[in-house]
Amino acid sequence: MDPSVLNSPELERFLSEEKERAMVNEMVAKLTSACWDKCITSAPGSKLSSSESSCLSNCAHRYMDMSLIIMKRFQSMN
Repeated sequence: MDPSVLNSPELERFLSEEKERAMVNEMVAKLTSACWDKCITSAPGSKLSSSESSCLSNCAHRYMDMSLIIMKRFQSMN
């Protein structure tokens, strides 16, 4: 393989985008798991109750807010 291909801007951009996708997927998986465990306390039925739905929404918002705060904190350290 041509070594210049390994150092191409296109490859670097592709790898960066894939890394970002993986991070987003990991965040969504953690959010889903944490909020599900916190908000769904019994066997789920065919629909979420209004309290479960509200809990999941609030949990997701708090999780995203905290993630943004943490990311900003790390960025300010650099």
